[in-house]
This record gives sequence, C-alpha cells and structure tokens, in this order.
Amino acid sequence: MAAPVNTLKEKLAAGQLQTGCWLTLAQPYASEIAGTAGFDWVLIDGEHAPNGIGQISSQIGALQGSKSAIAVRVPVGEDWIIKQVLDAGAQTVMVPMVETGAQARAMVRATRYAPDGVRGVGASVGRASHWTGIADYSTTANAQMCLIVQVEAQRGLENLDDILAVEGVDAVFIGPADLAADMGYLGELDAPEVMAAMEDAVLRIRAAGKAAGIMCTDPDFAQQAISWGVNFAAVAVDAITLTTGLRRAASAFKD
Repeated sequence: MAAPVNTLKEKLAAGQLQTGCWLTLAQPYASEIAGTAGFDWVLIDGEHAPNGIGQISSQIGALQGSKSAIAVRVPVGEDWIIKQVLDAGAQTVMVPMVETGAQARAMVRATRYAPDGVRGVGASVGRASHWTGIADYSTTANAQMCLIVQVEAQRGLENLDDILAVEGVDAVFIGPADLAADMGYLGELDAPEVMAAMEDAVLRIRAAGKAAGIMCTDPDFAQQAISWGVNFAAVAVDAITLTTGLRRAASAFKD
C-alpha cells in the first residue's frame, strides 16, 4: 500500500482554484466543524495560533473524515518541526518567511526522505503510515509532499525567481500584512505600492508554473486576487468568523 494521493497537490498543479480556511482556534472540535463547511482545504496554523505539535496532531486526527484537504503551517522553517507534522499525518506544509532559493531548497529537503532529503525515518510510530498500516509509506511518501513557501518581505520578492526555480516547491504564498509592513505600509494592505507588488508576484509565480496563494478574507480583494491568477486563496479565518458572528449577534438587540 502506498502513501495517500495528495489531491490538493494535484489540483494546484492543474491550476484549479482552491479556496480554504485558516484554523487558529487550536481546538480539534472547532477544526472538525470547519472541516464540514465545504472548503477545498483547511490550514492548521502553527505560527500565530497557540498550536503545539500535540494540538496540531489532534486536529489532523479530527479532520480525517473531512472532504477538505489538510495543510499545516509550521511556526518556523526548521527540519525538526516539519518532521513532526509530517509524521502526524500532514502531506501539505506551509513554511513562513522564506526569502531565498537556498531556504526553499532546504525546506524541500526537510519534507523528503533520503536520498532526496533529510527527513528522519520514524513514521512507523505516527499517523502518517497508519502506524505501519501503509507498508510502502517510506518509499512513496516523497511524491505526495506538497510544499508551500511564504514570501512576506521585499527580500523574498527580490529573490522570487530563485525561489520559483526550486524543484519541489509547489506553491508560493504571498503574506500581505507582513509584506505591507516591510514595505513601510504597516496596516495599509491596499496601498497602491503593496497591491502592485503583490500582483506582480502572482503573475510571476503563475508564469513559472507554480500555484500562487494569498490571504484574502475581504471578498472584493479575493476576487481581485483571483483575477490576477491566485489559485490557493485563503478566504476565511475561523477566529475572525467567530468573532464577527458573535459581535453581530450581541449587537442585534442593542441600540
């Protein structure tokens, strides 16, 4: 038996639009609910949400019955945490703050077993291999890894062509908030200079044959980003959706 086919990887490679939800509440029950909503994918956030590896693993488990593809954003681009989330069952990993081709190549190697990479061999004790139930996991896992790197600073944009040339990078995700801050427009994501930089990046990403991603929870911006060519679109964040809904309900009967 081989590693499960990563359908998100296939759909992104085919250029299909995939819309999804960021999971930041760090609770398996909440993530399981999001998994029933109908998103193409859901992403468990280990960078800005209070998620440790145990919580990430529990959420992956809670989402096993979901039709939404599961992705995990690690807190930092380090081999040890990538190894842990892969052993926990993730096949799609997002790495923040990638700024050079060398960093991108290191992240590709972190997601692959030797001879193609440096991932430690230990999935037999994890969900990834169904606890040895997938007999051929170690020899088939590499082909199903989907790596999404985040470009969130001007240095990353300057080195974008080098990053895009790295084999094994499936998608590049633009981080609008960090990019705007790095460009001197903190909190001004819609500044013309920021918008122009993001559009140019998306066009270059798609021209290189990679999937382009972006955070676009504002519907108008989402449509604009999709018109640029974005096909990995984060259109919702669970905490924001909950906050908005609760505040609307609380204010409905107040002057």
